[in-house]
Amino acid sequence: MAERLLIRGGTVVDPARGVEAARDVLIEDGKIRDLAAGLSKKPGLQGVETIDASGLWVIPGLVDMHVHLREPGREGDETIATGTSAAARGGVTTVLAMANTEPVCDTPAQLRLLRAKADADAKVRVLFAGAVTVGQKGERLTEFARLKEAGAAALSDDGRPLMSAGLMRRALELARDQNLVVIDHCEDLTLSAGACANEGAPALRKGLKGAPWAAETVQVLRDIALAELTGARVHLAHLSAAASVEAVRAAKRRGAPVTAEACPHHFALSDDMIPGYDADWKMNPPLRSREDRAALVEGLADGTIDAIATDHAPHGCAAKAAGFDPAPFGVIGLETALAVSLTELYHKKALTRRELVARLCAAPAAILGLGDRGTLAPGVPADLTLVDPNAEWTPAAPYASKSRNTPFSGRRLKGRAARTLVGGRTVHAL
Repeated sequence: MAERLLIRGGTVVDPARGVEAARDVLIEDGKIRDLAAGLSKKPGLQGVETIDASGLWVIPGLVDMHVHLREPGREGDETIATGTSAAARGGVTTVLAMANTEPVCDTPAQLRLLRAKADADAKVRVLFAGAVTVGQKGERLTEFARLKEAGAAALSDDGRPLMSAGLMRRALELARDQNLVVIDHCEDLTLSAGACANEGAPALRKGLKGAPWAAETVQVLRDIALAELTGARVHLAHLSAAASVEAVRAAKRRGAPVTAEACPHHFALSDDMIPGYDADWKMNPPLRSREDRAALVEGLADGTIDAIATDHAPHGCAAKAAGFDPAPFGVIGLETALAVSLTELYHKKALTRRELVARLCAAPAAILGLGDRGTLAPGVPADLTLVDPNAEWTPAAPYASKSRNTPFSGRRLKGRAARTLVGGRTVHAL
């Protein structure tokens, strides 16, 4: 007997299929079986286990293509188990984990070990990026073909920029041949070295060394040029500067094979909002000006920026308490990304409901080539998020994540994941 579940009464939003309407969703054996109005009234479905989604959106599970799970090496900050629990709480059903673990995920053996660990411990689906260079040292390329064979979903040295343009060109040529996207941390260290904040008046008043917006944009421009030269797919991570957004917009007009993401902290916050020397507001790239923040929102609205990703970067309390300058870069985001996006983009009418779901679900799935995710098409795994768009709440510790370094603690948000399902099984419910 097939295992069946019916989700009734919700508003289905599936941008990949152009669906935005009241629909019931039938799940059978962990996959979407049917999606239609009035399914719950069919005689053959009487008595089937039912979830009432009245007043909720029913959307594909969020795909977060940029997270740091810290395992192995820094399990005190996060593990695959705790990080994916945080993802489930935030409505995220697939995450792509970056390679900057300890040791770095730069060999097939390390990748296979991580995949086995995820199979055992993860609450949601976990994909892994393989490192572009050995040890993420920016000197020697890893074996892309072998990493792909071992299951790498993308390539990235995120956390460290690839400073050599020549090596980046070679990496893109090899990644193109393996049909792998390179997720690109754009930062010119000769401009940003030693900086802990954005270059501008707020940092100057606090006596902090700032990194200029150009530290990001010069590498964005370089790597757009290399993408056009090689024909390789480049995905620009965590854009923060208005000039970077404009560079991507111009590149897309030319047909360059470039995509981009923005993080909720960058489109919701700006450097003049940082309270004192609170290192829970310290990330790389740093929070920039109000004008940069507005440009990110505009880029998300017009499609210049394809996806929303968290750059979830857990750090323990002691490290973050060291002071703004010495504290590590990074903030957690898996549990708040959906809520911040709803609060700042949907409720402020910058993006429509369908546009927001596209940035959170369909676009990242498409960038990673995940044809069975980011959609509710019949036959795909039943990874769904039920969203209460009007639920008001205030994030506060304890979080599902092992870490609590977020600037959104104590900030009133509107909207959240009411339930998260992976393969038709509930992994989070309010």
